[in-house]
Amino acid sequence: MSNSLFSDFEGVSSKGWKQKIQVDLKGADYNDTLIWKNNEGIDVKPFYHSDEFESLPDTSINPKTTWAISQFIQVNTAKDSNLKAIDAISRGAENIIFHIKADHITPEELFKNIDLSAVSIDIKCDFLSEEFTQKILDYTHHISNGSQVTIHTDIIGNLAQTGNWYANLKGDHIKFEAIVKSTNQFSIDLDLYQNAGATIIQQLAYGLAHCNEYLNSIDKILTKDAKTSLNVTFCTAISSNYFFEIAKIRALRLLWSTLAAEYGINTDCRIISTPSKRNKTIYDYNVNMLRTTTECMSAILGGTDVVYNLPYDVLFHESNEFGDRIARNQLLVLKNESYFDKVNNAADGAYYIENITKQFAEKALLLFKDIEEQGGFLSQLKEGTIQRKIKESATKEQANFNAEELVLLGTNKHPNLADKMKNDLEVSPFLKVNKRKTLIEPIIQKRLSENLEINRLNKE
Repeated sequence: MSNSLFSDFEGVSSKGWKQKIQVDLKGADYNDTLIWKNNEGIDVKPFYHSDEFESLPDTSINPKTTWAISQFIQVNTAKDSNLKAIDAISRGAENIIFHIKADHITPEELFKNIDLSAVSIDIKCDFLSEEFTQKILDYTHHISNGSQVTIHTDIIGNLAQTGNWYANLKGDHIKFEAIVKSTNQFSIDLDLYQNAGATIIQQLAYGLAHCNEYLNSIDKILTKDAKTSLNVTFCTAISSNYFFEIAKIRALRLLWSTLAAEYGINTDCRIISTPSKRNKTIYDYNVNMLRTTTECMSAILGGTDVVYNLPYDVLFHESNEFGDRIARNQLLVLKNESYFDKVNNAADGAYYIENITKQFAEKALLLFKDIEEQGGFLSQLKEGTIQRKIKESATKEQANFNAEELVLLGTNKHPNLADKMKNDLEVSPFLKVNKRKTLIEPIIQKRLSENLEINRLNKE
């Protein structure tokens, strides 16, 4: 058939569609009835049309068929963590994230029998140490020239989360600059802001301003070649607003590319994503699997590089083989049975996603510029401005949850009141407040359902 079937029909403009909708509404107000208002300050329309774009959206520069399935491992002993990593790799993990609590861990034992040229490794530490970093570098360079090891260093993230520097401002920055110079990499912890209740626009703007503090610090110590190959990793938490979270990842890449270009730095970045803890629950906990599945889907379609899933029982059980296996298998199903690694940039050209991506990037950039005009991210952290703004957003979201406008199925809507959890809690799922002296007010991560769950537990 030589002629397209669609050539027999006249095109309909966005104006034409809107007029038809208004007729069908029979007098109801279009804006009040069909425009969705949300906490991001973005009005979502019932439809989007190509004639609303001056030019068609560009193709994303990063093909995302190569996202990696990750396994997150808390390192208490090197031997046990190594065996757990090897088992995870044999069952489909393509990346390992080691969270190391103490610097006595030896890389020889931790990486034993792991092919570092085939599996990428991320190292997160609860301490700041040039010596430990150098041990990792020396070992990985010795055994494999093609090793893919990323050492996460985020001193401002530690300050924001704990309220204190590792040592002090000057000492931390000296060590940070030395580590960046030797590794040519650093990371930004964005999941802190999401899990504390920040809006998407706040997450993006704070992440950009957070990163800008580092770029100002290292701009003069890196060579031109080092700048063009600098590896910056963003760690993000993904919540349940499916299309918004896709747009968030895409907007993050746009914002980073814009900022990096100003410094003459590698405009590509690496993004690690994991489901948010803020909307997870202990009652009707199997629903957590549905939440984490759609959140991982958002991360993948948005173009993340590495995804590690949360076990459905992570809030109330010690780390266990079954929970880890189910979480990893969710990603294996997405990759190998749902073919989420077969299509590049699947979200490209969706006018809705393109529109909100653009709005997120623009609004976040405006907020970023305001932060810089007010002295920068670190200054606003010390003044408590960042903490106050996140609290305001979190309080609004909590009110929506309490009013059942924001629904967590099985928790604040259609709960199974026969469900008992008191005897199944191996770890506390609730916010712990440890009173200590801090330089600044820390940013507190808290789940939406905590108060409701405490009340239910007290009545069991």
